[in-house]
Amino acid sequence: MEANTRSTGRLPAAFLTPGSSSFMDFLGEHQPEMLPGNRQLPPVQGVVEAPHGTTIVAVTFPGGVVLAGDRRATMGNMIAQRDIEKVFPADEYSAVGIAGTAGLAVEMVKLFQLELEHFEKVEGAQLSLEGKANRLSTMIRSNLGMAMQGLAVVPLFAGYDVDRGRGRIFSYDVTGGRSEEQSYATTGSGSIFARGAMKKLFREDLTEEEATTLVVQALYDAADDDSATGGPDVARRIYPIITVITEDGFRRLSDDEGAELARAVLARRLEQPEGPRAALL
Repeated sequence: MEANTRSTGRLPAAFLTPGSSSFMDFLGEHQPEMLPGNRQLPPVQGVVEAPHGTTIVAVTFPGGVVLAGDRRATMGNMIAQRDIEKVFPADEYSAVGIAGTAGLAVEMVKLFQLELEHFEKVEGAQLSLEGKANRLSTMIRSNLGMAMQGLAVVPLFAGYDVDRGRGRIFSYDVTGGRSEEQSYATTGSGSIFARGAMKKLFREDLTEEEATTLVVQALYDAADDDSATGGPDVARRIYPIITVITEDGFRRLSDDEGAELARAVLARRLEQPEGPRAALL
């Protein structure tokens, strides 16, 4: 038996052989059928109905970046889930918010987390934020076949660039095309409404508290006009997921912190139903 097919102890030889720092390359070489893009879908007629995640927003502030998402998943014109998780840490200094086919998106995030962890273990150093954004682009591109059948995944990637000392945001299209966004970004079905709110309220000198309030305002506006986006649900105690990434790393606001922000926004909307106005110069 050749050396590359022998195993030592419980681990196959593939796990003990030096190779690429990319986990996707490793998986593609030894078990390519495990990669999402290599799976064969059964022939179907019409649109494939699957739960979809909706609106994700991100905004930078002088100390970092905030990434947030609503909690609703839809399937056609039905609410599939009211409390879905759409924002995940990628590693210590970055996070991913998912929009699109929920099951594939969550699987892609888990693979992305493994990709970054594998690189760090093999190379003994973290990828640059630019490098992480490029790796995610490759993963999205590998899902193009499924995207053409209606199972698209369009995430928003944000993180703190330790080399540049600031927060950065990257958006993608279904082909894996990557763009760096300046100041703020949105994706998902309610993105056009959320972006309008962020354009109105964004300032270069936002504090962290103001930035977290801004994303809740944007998600509220999105939910107001987009039926697929879920607003703060006080009765069920379901509030947006809000994460902050700074030089201290990734932090998800607690349920109590998120509820307090959402209730404050709701209280202001009782006085101003159409939301706050941009400051006049």
